[in-house]
Amino acid sequence: MVGRWNFLILVLHLFVIEVLSKTTCPNGLKAVKQTCIDNDDCAVDEDNPDYTGPCGDNANCFNTYGSFYCQCVDGFMSSMNTVNFSAETSATCRDINECVEDKDLCGSNAQCFNAIPLYSCICDGGFISSTGVESFRLGDNVKCQDIDECQEENVCGHNATCINTPGSYRCACNAGFQLKSGKPHFSGNQEQCEDTCMIDKTICGNGTCHHGASGHYCACHAGFTNYGDKGSRCTALSCDVFKDMYNLREKFHGAHDLVMQLGQRCLELTESENPTDLDGEDMLKRLLSVIDELLSGGAFNDNRKVSIFLDVMENILKLIGPFIKAPRTTRSSTHAELELLVHKGADLPQGAVNLSSKLAQLDMLLETAAGDPSNYPGFTTVSLLRYENLEDSADGFFSGMDPQDGQIFRINSKVVTVTVSNRNTSHLKEPVNLTFTHLQQSNTSSHTCVFWDSSIDEGTWSARGCSVVESNPEYTVCSCSHLSSFAVLMSLYEIENTFELQLITWVGLCLSLLCLFICILTFWLIRSIQSPRTTIHLHLCICLFVATLIFLAGISRTENRVGCAVVAGLLHFFYLAAFCWMCLEGIQLFRMVVLVFNTNFKTFYMMAGGYGVPVIIVAISALVNAKAYGTKRQCWLNLEYIWSFFAPACVIIIVNIFFFLITVWKLAQKFSSLNPDLDSLQKIKAFTITAVAQLCVLGLTWIFGCFQYDKSTIAMSYLFTFFGSFQGVMLFVMHCLFSKQVREEYGNILSKCCAPKKKSYSEFSYSNSSKAQASKSTQDTGQSHV
Repeated sequence: MVGRWNFLILVLHLFVIEVLSKTTCPNGLKAVKQTCIDNDDCAVDEDNPDYTGPCGDNANCFNTYGSFYCQCVDGFMSSMNTVNFSAETSATCRDINECVEDKDLCGSNAQCFNAIPLYSCICDGGFISSTGVESFRLGDNVKCQDIDECQEENVCGHNATCINTPGSYRCACNAGFQLKSGKPHFSGNQEQCEDTCMIDKTICGNGTCHHGASGHYCACHAGFTNYGDKGSRCTALSCDVFKDMYNLREKFHGAHDLVMQLGQRCLELTESENPTDLDGEDMLKRLLSVIDELLSGGAFNDNRKVSIFLDVMENILKLIGPFIKAPRTTRSSTHAELELLVHKGADLPQGAVNLSSKLAQLDMLLETAAGDPSNYPGFTTVSLLRYENLEDSADGFFSGMDPQDGQIFRINSKVVTVTVSNRNTSHLKEPVNLTFTHLQQSNTSSHTCVFWDSSIDEGTWSARGCSVVESNPEYTVCSCSHLSSFAVLMSLYEIENTFELQLITWVGLCLSLLCLFICILTFWLIRSIQSPRTTIHLHLCICLFVATLIFLAGISRTENRVGCAVVAGLLHFFYLAAFCWMCLEGIQLFRMVVLVFNTNFKTFYMMAGGYGVPVIIVAISALVNAKAYGTKRQCWLNLEYIWSFFAPACVIIIVNIFFFLITVWKLAQKFSSLNPDLDSLQKIKAFTITAVAQLCVLGLTWIFGCFQYDKSTIAMSYLFTFFGSFQGVMLFVMHCLFSKQVREEYGNILSKCCAPKKKSYSEFSYSNSSKAQASKSTQDTGQSHV
């Protein structure tokens, strides 16, 4: 029993010794001969070929001492988006779509196809790889090159030309051939090119189609033309535009021969079989010569003439336009400027076009100029013709307008004619825009876009179909839904002929005539007051008296244009003469006070200054523009040339103000001297005060007149009417009633008339002459003392 227990103790002892003697290694290591060495976790299990290792599919395992890590193979990416991972992370490798990641991976003309694990590049249709391989990848130094299909024999068939394109090709019919479908090109065997003349037997319209080396061409029948473009349809060539011109020998005699030459040339072409030899440039040159001939003679003064002129110019431009070879032509002459655009070809033109000339510009669409596509003649023309001085002839014809009360119109732009090849321009689908630069800038006047309407009253300006898009003092932009000749009108406001203004005018002018007549008798017959100054007053009153009398008798007699112009010229002369005599008075006072001259003006010099200067001004103004004298409403200067009166008047006023300031300054110095001649100085002082008052009366009258051409200036109208009508009354008060010497003479005359006393002829003669001599001596002495 004891032995058995000893045996068990011995076995247990040996087991403990064996256990204690065995080696324990960490994870990733294994014990070999009681030594821990690395365990290759990436080792392949030869007994299990389906085992993919600890990293899973599409991954490589890399062993490390005591561990390992995983990396996805090329073309794959870990699901954790990391390069390295371990099996413990449960990461997997997923395929990378290189075609999405890099759009230009395969280069130009190639498509990318994703594969597992990588990708492949294949050239597009019509291209081949430079090395001949079917597929490739980046880095293989392969490019996709175009395949020239046109090198293949007869790829397009007969009567066509092959045109290689990148990756493909197209076939275009040779000249004189086309496709039945009307397409410009084809590919493959879809269609075949056929003779143009056989496909469309109506392609030439009123002409015969022929096949030539350069393509088909049209031989037009008599009376038809294709305007020099042999491939275009033949359309009717009408010379009716010249019929009106044949009857204008009396109205436009100077240009009749040139117009007849144009008409004869047109008739010759309508009788020929193929009128393609017409020289459009020569006709254009002749047209500008006609315009110069017609406009060089000045204003037509007849709306019927204006209508015929504009209609004929428009129709001739439509006739000449297609014969011009250059796409864009600009011509100018003395009285006209023209820009013309020509588009030729079977295709209907599209897009915006801009034509411009001095002070005018046209903007429109070429589709509008071409018109209906079904009647397209094979060409499109657009022209802008500006006239240099036609506004003078066309001004004043406004029966087609609807003015407001007191509103009048005046042309404030150049007149232009717009023509296109479109036959129907009465209602355009898209309006045209015209920009006009104003001839006169005004901040207060409004502007209206108009066209010349020959159907109303033989010709008038009308605003129908035109509207203002934008307007400022410098220019106006017009939009019109039809074509014709256009301009811009400026609106002015005349003074309304109210009863109050008429009453003030007639009462004031009648009283002024009476007062001026008394002044003339006073300065002419009373010798005791006569002097160079009263001579100036006499002629000033004579000028105003005659001007007032002419004004009352003829200012509204506009039925006779020549007579009205004469009345306006006489008023211009006598009112200027009044200002000139007023200027002479200022010069006379200046001589008396400043220059201390005892000598007086010679009569010849005074007459030359008082009447000669106005004659020269009126003569020059009439020679420059005789039309400025007389308007439709009154026999006075046209508003456009009113400065031929205001400019000299302003100069005279400025000169007199200069002389009067110096005179007053010198008078003040003389009054402050030690021994002044008070009697003479007081007399000159009175002269100066009345002269300045006279200047204010005459000057203010016309200053108020400058501001009465707006609707809101009725107050200025009343002031102008009052001061202008009562000028004679105020001069009588200043020069006669305010003069003590004149009042004494009036008293003597009244006393002699009312209470006559019998005297002998010798006594009366002696008394009157003695008094006159004394007065004259006193006056002369006063002047000599100065």
